[in-house]
Amino acid sequence: MIPVIDFSKLQGDERALTLAQIANGCEEWGFFQLVKHGISEELLERVKKVCSECYQLREERFNESSPVRSLNELVDRESQGEAVKKLKDVDWEDVFVLQDDNAWPSNPHDFKETMEEYREEVRKLAEKVMELMDQNLGLEKGYIKKAFTGDGQQEAFFGTKVSHYPPCPRPDLVDGLRAHTDAGGVILLFQDDQVGGLQILKDGEWVDVQPVKNSIVINTGDQIEVVSNGRYKSTWHRVLATRDGNRRSIASFYNPSLKATIAPAAAPAASSYPKFMFGNYMDVYVKQKFEAKEPRFEAVAAM
Repeated sequence: MIPVIDFSKLQGDERALTLAQIANGCEEWGFFQLVKHGISEELLERVKKVCSECYQLREERFNESSPVRSLNELVDRESQGEAVKKLKDVDWEDVFVLQDDNAWPSNPHDFKETMEEYREEVRKLAEKVMELMDQNLGLEKGYIKKAFTGDGQQEAFFGTKVSHYPPCPRPDLVDGLRAHTDAGGVILLFQDDQVGGLQILKDGEWVDVQPVKNSIVINTGDQIEVVSNGRYKSTWHRVLATRDGNRRSIASFYNPSLKATIAPAAAPAASSYPKFMFGNYMDVYVKQKFEAKEPRFEAVAAM
């Protein structure tokens, strides 16, 4: 089981222990779950409600989507005696992204108000977590945020990916979401507390990220790996398709500005990673998301 950490204990006598637990989550797992994190249960219940209602309005569209058509075609070929292999370039996922400046669903009527409130709370939590990473890495307070914003000259990117992984008739033939590491900084996931499926790669084995009601799952992306000079490595993770249950997943990404220059905080002589502009990294990542991450670092180093 991945670590589950009581975030409220940072305020009391167990602050040092809690900091150590967060450091362990970053160094040994790349994933950990926060409970008592300060986002109200009432708000989280509203988020579940509006996102589930929103998917119900999108369900017919998903049933006519490319992943469904591709799987149906594969199953038809199998039924005619053809030997088939798992779909390679397909994810069994309904997804849209919320940003401050893009179009949001207008239904249900309280979707936007609820999700704006949620995004504001989770953004504040992300910045608290980054300050704890600063402290655990021996960096000045606010170091990671400054790195992500060009010392305050730019806006960090903050996006929220709203996904559902509907029941799949043949989970042996398609992934919910293929294995990858995340490109950016700190990711905060509000996952389904009933339906599992998220797994991380730990010591060569896939480990379930167990559903914990109203927890926030934290994971570190490739840019945190760079800033920490490899101390906090981004972790491979995937989502399995399942026959039963419609898994809800609301992942918020606190990433550098595309114009931000990212480099290890370590002295240049001790650096194991290149210095690069995050926008250049993203240009590489979108083409190589589901491939090994090391060549991505080599590609931006050569730019």
